[in-house]
Amino acid sequence: MSTQRFGERVPRLNDAKLLRGQGCYVDDVPLPGAYHAVFLRSPFARARILSIDASAAREHPSVAAVYTCDDLGPLDQPLPMLSPHPAIIAARTQRPLARDEVFHVGQTVAMVIAVDRYTAEDALRLIDADYEPLPVTVDLASAAAPGAHPVHPDLTDNIVGHFAQRSGDPDGAFAKAEHVTSLRVRMDRSTAAPIETRAIAARWEAATGELTVWDTTQAPISIRDGLASILGLEENKLRVIAPDVGGGFGQKVMLFYPEEILVPWAAMRLARPVKYVEDRTENFIGSSQERTQIHEIQLAATKDGTVIGLKDSFLHDSGAFAPYGIEVPRVSASAIAGPYRIPNVDVEFKAIYTPTVPVTPFRGSGRPHACFALERAMDQLADELGLDRFELRRRNLIGPDEFPYVREGLKYVDDGTITYDSGQYPKALAMIEEAIDLERFRREKDAAAKEGRYLGLGLAFYMECTGLGPYDGCRIRVHPATGKVSVNTGLASQGQGHETVFAQIAADRLGVPIEDVIVAQGDTAAFDRGGGSHSSRSAVVGGNAVHKAAVRVRAQILETAARLMAVPEESLELADGRVTVKGANRFMTLAEIAIAANPLSSPFDRPAEVVSQYGTAGQELVTVGEGRAPGIEASAYYSPSASPWAYGVHAAIVEVDPDLCSIAFKRYLSVHDCGKMINPTIVEGQMIGGIAQGIGGAFYERLDYDEDGIITNASFMEFLMPYATEVPKIEIMHLETPSPANPLGIKGAGEAGTIAVPAVVASAVEDALKPLGVGRFHHAPLSPNMIFEAITRARAKAGG
Repeated sequence: MSTQRFGERVPRLNDAKLLRGQGCYVDDVPLPGAYHAVFLRSPFARARILSIDASAAREHPSVAAVYTCDDLGPLDQPLPMLSPHPAIIAARTQRPLARDEVFHVGQTVAMVIAVDRYTAEDALRLIDADYEPLPVTVDLASAAAPGAHPVHPDLTDNIVGHFAQRSGDPDGAFAKAEHVTSLRVRMDRSTAAPIETRAIAARWEAATGELTVWDTTQAPISIRDGLASILGLEENKLRVIAPDVGGGFGQKVMLFYPEEILVPWAAMRLARPVKYVEDRTENFIGSSQERTQIHEIQLAATKDGTVIGLKDSFLHDSGAFAPYGIEVPRVSASAIAGPYRIPNVDVEFKAIYTPTVPVTPFRGSGRPHACFALERAMDQLADELGLDRFELRRRNLIGPDEFPYVREGLKYVDDGTITYDSGQYPKALAMIEEAIDLERFRREKDAAAKEGRYLGLGLAFYMECTGLGPYDGCRIRVHPATGKVSVNTGLASQGQGHETVFAQIAADRLGVPIEDVIVAQGDTAAFDRGGGSHSSRSAVVGGNAVHKAAVRVRAQILETAARLMAVPEESLELADGRVTVKGANRFMTLAEIAIAANPLSSPFDRPAEVVSQYGTAGQELVTVGEGRAPGIEASAYYSPSASPWAYGVHAAIVEVDPDLCSIAFKRYLSVHDCGKMINPTIVEGQMIGGIAQGIGGAFYERLDYDEDGIITNASFMEFLMPYATEVPKIEIMHLETPSPANPLGIKGAGEAGTIAVPAVVASAVEDALKPLGVGRFHHAPLSPNMIFEAITRARAKAGG
């Protein structure tokens, strides 16, 4: 009897290959005779390009080509905006290679193609580019103010767009509020810093007119579709492969980076393979970033702590261009009320151009900002009203009997009204409160204080809309030679464990051992329709597509076996790779069923022998009657009618050293609800990885732009990231509240771990330093210098 795999801790199927160094990344793809590409990038945030003299580089004997914007022909135009919206006032996107002006340090200006990377880099230095630097306004608040230097010369200000939405009567709520808390919070710029930088390689087959592209993208189908249009190719002549990819985190889903267009284009022009691998510095200055927002948030409440209204006005830093429009700040706006029963909400933002690297979604995508603003406000409200932080939240959490909970007037980025599908928010809070053991913590805190040590407790809830549409698909086929099952999906993995969870879903439905399921992904030749891996959507949308296809294949198996064995389908059971007649010693293997179902099976698959065993039934089957398809195979697409909302609550106990201004985690706890878990181990891996990345965003990872728009810490020597020794053991507790929004009852988990961490850390540090009279921390990431300045101010005030 086959074991139920859904919900079990099945070991990840792809890990052995990767741990043995047997993975294949873009740079590992064998491309004999390949040229190598490098890019000249702007050294200025804003400048006019006075001239580009590439003659010396072109004369280099090992250089195949040098391209500037003048060489690109029809490609020399702004790239399309991916997410248009009526609230966008001034849409600006970059060209593949800059023309006339540059808009951020790192913008691509010219491309050199040579016999190897070393030669290409040498030739790059032979290009003489002359610039006239222009004045810049880099700081977000200053760039939004009147009189700021416009990033784009045809604009009079830096406003990308202005968006507003309301729910209920926020003005009325604030008018009758018994208490209003107000604060300003800021989250700074950061970057994904994946272990593998971006890379792309392309090979053109002139004889067949076929182009193959290997790309570190999270969305190979979107790349294929876009390149086909840009390069004038039929889709069936263009194959895009995302092989093993070393991390994405949103940075590798931007459409399009200039290199993703220019490398395939050059391969076609030169009729030779071309490869480009980004170096680490280029990743800092040429790959998209995220995070900077400034929120002015207010909560209106009654004296007993019931929050009756929320107003939030914020600025969002879009960088120099807006390829995703206002998608990131719209996510922030959709998440600003969190899990709380706040009936009246007013949220508005302005997205602002700055002369910096463009901003696109990065793990969390706008949610950490909203969570930081809301949870810092909830802590401040609790303090001002003299209430316990847990109790304030408990009084305002949406109850389990209130679902579906609709926030009329507030919309998500898919323009659907925000509707929370299911959850147990009060239970999640109770679980983490019990796990912390507040009385024990207070005793430990008092004991530490007597020793001159400072312990603090941080707390924050988060929400995440997951499973973004519009659709994804899957094709499942039973192989006649082996009986193994192939599961082909258009998604691509960057470490999420798709190979395992999709195999678990298919194995359960088809009654086969999990090792007999072969998952193919990240290759448009395997499946060529779908939306890519991002937005915590793969398991929800792709997993339900696998489920639908597997249900259809199961029906084909049982129908075919019933006809062949002349028994009712109800008398059959499917398990262990074969169909058995209940209570009888009669069975067929899946391989035999697949052979019998295809009249053109290979002679080596013994079709005649198999069919002849079943006489007339077998002969009728292989004629492939009307409405039937040969073999055992089915495709299915899943389009979510509603998005499931994952949620959770985090808490941390930290110790702050007031002399070193450092923090040390004593405990980190997480309660998470992503609906029914396909594989708890993989969920926990996502949570731990997300929390580790969140710790980076809470205390370490900040990109420092100077007043000229230059990143001063664009290397791993200066850009701080937490070591494994600085990430504590994560205590994870699960809730499983099935989502009614999809057949499998699941919710996404890919970004959840990251969202609450900055708010938790700020809350904990603030709590630890209260005995010193230190004020509030409303800035993320924190830093030792911020802690030092806060302690210094508190001591000066106490002494003055």
